[in-house]
Amino acid sequence: MGVHDRGLGAAWWALRTALGLGVFLAGLDKFFNLLTDWTMYLSSAASGVLPVAAPVFMRAAGVVEMAVGLAILTRWTRAGAYIAMVWLGGIIANLVASGMFFDLAVRDLEIAVAMFALARLTEWRAGEAALERAVRGRPPELERLDARA
Repeated sequence: MGVHDRGLGAAWWALRTALGLGVFLAGLDKFFNLLTDWTMYLSSAASGVLPVAAPVFMRAAGVVEMAVGLAILTRWTRAGAYIAMVWLGGIIANLVASGMFFDLAVRDLEIAVAMFALARLTEWRAGEAALERAVRGRPPELERLDARA
């Protein structure tokens, strides 16, 4: 693993840890409302079509977010990051529809972009690992030839 690979690996770990914990903790807080009253972020359009009360919906959203956060923190990082990116798209649409919280919509867009970067870095890591396994499985004569090229 080269110096550049280690730098990308460090970026991957930082994104994975921060984004995974952030999503998980935001989901957990949907049950406790310690950070904020999450129901205030529901647009009237969203509240009007929900089949349940806003607090019940937020707790369900919290369960989804905790599951996605755990996926990001475990072996399903790539899938979890893509799911979080799409989920954030829904949150952004809701915030814009509310006519308020545009600052949060921009922040969530930036987090969605970070989720995309995490998913792509995860794909890169998987490709690098597969390449390394393939190289290790090659006869030493071929590895020496590759090193000379």
